Amino acid sequence: MRLAQECTAETVGTFLLVLFGTGAVAAAVLTGAQVGLWQVAVVWGLGVTLAIYATAAVSGAHLNPAVSLAFALLRPREFPARKLLPFWVAQLLGALLAGLVVLFAFGPFITRFEAKEGLLRGQPGSELSAMVFGEYFPNPAMFGTDEAAHALISPLGAAAVEGLGTAILAFMIFALVDRRNGSLSAKYLAPPLIGFTVAALISLFAPQTQAGWNPARDFGPRIVAFFAGWGEIAIPGPSNGFWAYIAGPLVGGPIGAAAYDLLLRRALPPSAESPPSPFGKGG
Repeated sequence: MRLAQECTAETVGTFLLVLFGTGAVAAAVLTGAQVGLWQVAVVWGLGVTLAIYATAAVSGAHLNPAVSLAFALLRPREFPARKLLPFWVAQLLGALLAGLVVLFAFGPFITRFEAKEGLLRGQPGSELSAMVFGEYFPNPAMFGTDEAAHALISPLGAAAVEGLGTAILAFMIFALVDRRNGSLSAKYLAPPLIGFTVAALISLFAPQTQAGWNPARDFGPRIVAFFAGWGEIAIPGPSNGFWAYIAGPLVGGPIGAAAYDLLLRRALPPSAESPPSPFGKGG
């Protein structure tokens, strides 16, 4: 029963996170609202913050398969491995539902945008509209979709960028929720600081990969795009590169968390209380 409640919270939290984020991308790409990378990044960060506040007391607010994997590997007492697959399913479901809502809310605007830009859904070039759901490298809105753009970054390079960004995010999450870190109150300050970390990382790396850092965030809406007519543009994507948004974060997340433990956590004073996973409950 408890695990079901935690998974429900993960679904709800991931839904909120992805709805705010992909909704901001949709508004920017399709209507010109929130024009500018920082504006979109801020909405993503706010979505992360609100989702954490809403669900942390129930599930710990992982909201990201890479974060759950990092906790399963490095905090197994607080988050046992048996919870990993249910959390992953819940997170993917939340992201998929958010993608469906975005498709419903912005469907006519997507059609209008495609007509205006001369795009045929599911054909090369339609990444410009599909980027509302999944992510592409390099950012189609900035660099276009021609061969010269595709030559800027390889699938392996995109996976490396996604791994790096997720490693930094996981490093900060593990630092911010560690009760032995007496510099802050995790319960109140960690959510906005994690959201700000996401916004900052998007501002740095969105030109390269659209800055996913979360396999559920990418793959859930990408499934929606696949069945909504984008087909192979969604999965496997140009250069067969959709895997970069899954493999990169799943490798980078545990590396970043381990780096925190190795470089900083060992220097903190020991505590009788075990650090939560995260924010005190649900691990």
